Amino acid sequence: MELIKPSFGLIFWMLLGFGIFFFILAKFVWPVITQGIASRNKKIQDQLEEAERVHAELGNLHFKHEQMLAQAKAERDDILNEARVISEKMKEESKIKADAEAQSIIADAKQAIQMEKMKAITDLKNEIANFSINIAEKIMTEELSDKQKQEQLIEKWVKESNLN
Repeated sequence: MELIKPSFGLIFWMLLGFGIFFFILAKFVWPVITQGIASRNKKIQDQLEEAERVHAELGNLHFKHEQMLAQAKAERDDILNEARVISEKMKEESKIKADAEAQSIIADAKQAIQMEKMKAITDLKNEIANFSINIAEKIMTEELSDKQKQEQLIEKWVKESNLN
């Protein structure tokens, strides 16, 4: 029964031991524990502030990233528009150049055709002249083979020439 109803001496020694234990804890352990807790609390607070700063900086970086991305898209669009304009200009210049070359080729072809036509006409005239001379020579040879026909022909030409 002593454990259930302790005596006054036991209570006194238990309280004295607890008081000494509490004094030792309060003098040596509690300052270390409170300092550790305060240090830990400060460290956590610093980390929270750092996290908020990093979060704000990350938000700022995200905003800058969005601006840079928008600027890059705008530059890309400008470059594409400029390339499109240059492409259209090159197509137009190419078309004009092709048309000019086609006109030049057509003019050269027309000139060549005209020259060939003139050459053909000249060749045809020469052939007709040669043919006429050959025919005239054969006719004259046939006509002038007889002496009397020659004299009649000469008299006829003299009368036609009218030398008077």
